Amino acid sequence: MTKMPHYTSTTNACKLCKPIGASLAFRGIEGCVPFLHGSQGCATYMRRYIISHFNEPIDIASSSLGEKHAVYGGGANLKLGLRNVIKKYRPLLIGVATTCLTETIGDDVKMILNEYRQEFGGDADHPEIVSVSTPSYSGTHMEGFHAAVRAVVEQMSEGGEKNAVINLLPGFVSAADLRYLKDLFADLGCALTMLPDYSDTLDGQALNDYPLIPEGGTPLAAIRKMGCSRATLELGRTLPDITAGTSLRDRDDVPLHRLGLPIGIRETDRFLAAIHEITGIAIPARHEQSRGRLVDAMVDGHKYIFGKRAVIFGEEDLVVGLTSFLAEIGIQPVLCATGGKSGNFAKAVSAVLAGTKCDMPEVHEEVDFYDIEERAKELRIDLLIGHSKGYAFARREKIPLVRVGFPIHDRMGGQRILHLGYHGAQMLFDTITNTIIAKKQDDSDVGYSYM
Repeated sequence: MTKMPHYTSTTNACKLCKPIGASLAFRGIEGCVPFLHGSQGCATYMRRYIISHFNEPIDIASSSLGEKHAVYGGGANLKLGLRNVIKKYRPLLIGVATTCLTETIGDDVKMILNEYRQEFGGDADHPEIVSVSTPSYSGTHMEGFHAAVRAVVEQMSEGGEKNAVINLLPGFVSAADLRYLKDLFADLGCALTMLPDYSDTLDGQALNDYPLIPEGGTPLAAIRKMGCSRATLELGRTLPDITAGTSLRDRDDVPLHRLGLPIGIRETDRFLAAIHEITGIAIPARHEQSRGRLVDAMVDGHKYIFGKRAVIFGEEDLVVGLTSFLAEIGIQPVLCATGGKSGNFAKAVSAVLAGTKCDMPEVHEEVDFYDIEERAKELRIDLLIGHSKGYAFARREKIPLVRVGFPIHDRMGGQRILHLGYHGAQMLFDTITNTIIAKKQDDSDVGYSYM
């Protein structure tokens, strides 16, 4: 009898499901209600997951399919659900994302929505509807995020006479990162359409009355004009071949500039240089001053962190950006891991390390934390950098964890962590350095109080 090979099922995935990413992208659009075509459990799970990170309420509508609909189809429930959402929320846009259930039973969502528009499209209160296919078995939350952004652009934007606006497709970053990007363009006096923008809708103010749809998000009027913009900046080194940026380029002749997430000095330098190339506007002096302070901090703190070894995990583009940053500050990334499977991850890591003295780390795609832990135990590491799902391993092995990215469930302020730009690099540098110093203090017999 042939012995079966050892197999370990996914025990703690290093990724999330596609509709979560779509829901987050839709949440960053003015007057939009995310709507999942599937079971009620999917929407409930995603609301809970997102609320735990952002500490903000989020409503995600659902067509609430049951066993009967898995046999006979969910078209009637989708139409009824849309009518209920319109009646209760009065949205400007509904973003419909599919789930595993509706993709598996073969619901033709585009056809159902066309029927719906024919039946109810004449209503005065009828909002726009955008649909996207996001079954979890075909990808991660990042793929769902990018697919939703692409769907919005392809189904809503229009061409026309060119204007001076720049489109910015930032990818999935924190609310604080989005505010940084908006402030940067405001400093330049440059008109910007950033899609999506959940800097207010998922990190808002305390209000006396709960709004069914929070204010903020990318204006619909601006989305419709994205095909008229002078250029598109799209952030990410592991993006799919076809994205919102390529669609605007190919359909509306909007020049596309693809860059990595501006994490650390070199990637931020490239980002600001691209903006200057497009606009001809000089970068304000205060940003150069921030760069200088960052360099000074790196000199001051170098002796505490040089030669330390780190494992980085999370979304592909975030890991790539952090890898570039760690190489700059003298920390050796020994393992870069992600649950994604773009096929571009290793190439992107290699690209950001080019020209540095940092050795190429091990790079693993489509892994869970069982895989990460088994390998990390053999690598003599000093630091883990990633989201809260790495906490169990960090606790077991007594390795400090620097929390970045999404999700952060066991600390406050995950949505306010700044990763981008010189300011973000400064905050990351201080956090990483102080984490290493704290570990050394805790391990010391005397617990020194002066460095």
